[in-house]
Amino acid sequence: MGRAFEYRKERKMKRWSQMAKVFTKIGREIALAVKEGGPDPENNPKLRLAVQNAKVANMPKKNVEAAIQRATSKDAEDLQEVVYEGYGPHGIAFIIETLTDNPTRTVANMRFYFSRSNGSLGTSGSVSFMFDRQGEFILDAEGLDMEELELELIDGGAEEIEINEDQVCIYTAFEDFGNMQAKLEELGLEVKEASLQRFANASKKLEDPDQIAEIENLIDKFEDDDDVQKVFHSMEI
Repeated sequence: MGRAFEYRKERKMKRWSQMAKVFTKIGREIALAVKEGGPDPENNPKLRLAVQNAKVANMPKKNVEAAIQRATSKDAEDLQEVVYEGYGPHGIAFIIETLTDNPTRTVANMRFYFSRSNGSLGTSGSVSFMFDRQGEFILDAEGLDMEELELELIDGGAEEIEINEDQVCIYTAFEDFGNMQAKLEELGLEVKEASLQRFANASKKLEDPDQIAEIENLIDKFEDDDDVQKVFHSMEI
């Protein structure tokens, strides 16, 4: 997963260069966490992770607090998690995770992006079987004794552990995401970022630079949409 990690990191930094859009997306993530588990991060693991991810993106503390306050007001957005699946050009499968207050608008946008790129929006389950859903935790490697921690991390559900430059990436099965979060908190380890990822189990390699550019342009269209939180695809990195 090393090259895939670096690719996602590059895409993420490109996406995070547009800070206004990033803060909007994180604000929605915070709002959904508050809706599901309340406004107190100490009693809401999902909110704790959202707040931590906000710190990674350099979102000001006042913006985070404002997002939590908005989520508890009577005028809070009624957000829904909706996942879209489909095929882009050259047979590349896509899964797009969204948070939206208007699914009608969002599905129309998704269909438009696909069709303009010679792809097609599919039905639920049409490509999800091609992806494995896993938890990803990113820690600062400085000061960590990985030999000492390895057994503890495996006990928490770690299936794979990678060290990339100054970071440690821990991957878990989808169902062990909460267990690993609890284990890292128990060990007193600060998580730089935690998220659920989807890794293609049957990736497709494109050789033509123009074809690769078509896929990357489609990814950009999805990521520029305020309703889109994450984009996954089957193009081999």
